[in-house]
Amino acid sequence: MVRARSRNRRRTTACLALVAGLAVILFACNVLLGSYTVTVPDFFRILGGADIPGARFIVLESKLPRTVIGLLIGVAFGIAGAVFQTMLRNPLASPDVIGISYGASASAVTAIVLFGAAGGGVSVAALIGGLVVAAAIYLISRRGGVAGYRLILVGIGFGAVLHALVSFLITRTDLRTASQAVLWLNGSLNSSTWDRVTVLVAALVVLLPAIALLARTLHGLELGDDAAAGLGLRVEASRLGLLSTAVALAAFATAAAGPVASVAFLSGPIARRILGRPSLMLAGWVGAVIVLGADFVASNLVPGTSLPVGVVTGALGAPFLLWLLATANRSGQGGG
Repeated sequence: MVRARSRNRRRTTACLALVAGLAVILFACNVLLGSYTVTVPDFFRILGGADIPGARFIVLESKLPRTVIGLLIGVAFGIAGAVFQTMLRNPLASPDVIGISYGASASAVTAIVLFGAAGGGVSVAALIGGLVVAAAIYLISRRGGVAGYRLILVGIGFGAVLHALVSFLITRTDLRTASQAVLWLNGSLNSSTWDRVTVLVAALVVLLPAIALLARTLHGLELGDDAAAGLGLRVEASRLGLLSTAVALAAFATAAAGPVASVAFLSGPIARRILGRPSLMLAGWVGAVIVLGADFVASNLVPGTSLPVGVVTGALGAPFLLWLLATANRSGQGGG
């Protein structure tokens, strides 16, 4: 038993180090390479206060905040998705599938189209919308105790309605406003600023320790409500705490960069495949790798054009879903 635990601990540490190292490499590639390259010595000179014409502004006001935001939202989306998927025992139970990201999107687009919001106003609207829709989904699905399949179905229903609302609002506004809304809906790091970094860091400083404490109950909830109650867990209180914290993570990440598609959906299952079991920390680092890798591709795929990062991450979601369903059916799970 002791030997098995030691082996599992070493495997976990090795996997975390490998994925975190890959995230660091991608972070460096995004900052140093691309359409404007910066040498490592110049980068550290800039951080030290040296004024290198052109390079200082590009690094400190464009590349660095963009990459930091990418890293942070990747961690937030990855952990949020893994919490939902592990707790509800369903790989489809991620914020971007069950309607929470749609809630943030609908609220943000409403603010853009009806009230002319921009910048921080859109982020605040997205945050409020994500939290309100998550609360509505939980309250509607909790009758008789929240069952995973019920919450997922209610969330998908909300997502369909909110997607229709977003489409209606975009068709009823002028071309310039519609373009702004669509850009935000795709999930983009193009408008990253240090103000958004500050807000996101403050949120993660509060939410990540909360998730770490609540994660102790996650393994019990993964066994099912009856088994968790038999272990002495307060099932509804534990689930509500985990849901609230995971929703807040996803909402703050969406407010910072828009609904970057598929990151929350992909991170948890990939982390489970790498490690052989669920791991919130590994899922967060996997999310960071996905966002940073996708942003590097989005920034350099078309010369002279910086695509929204959500275009690349979204393209990964459909084939992964098909693969997930195919492997589930082969193992006799029926995709559920």
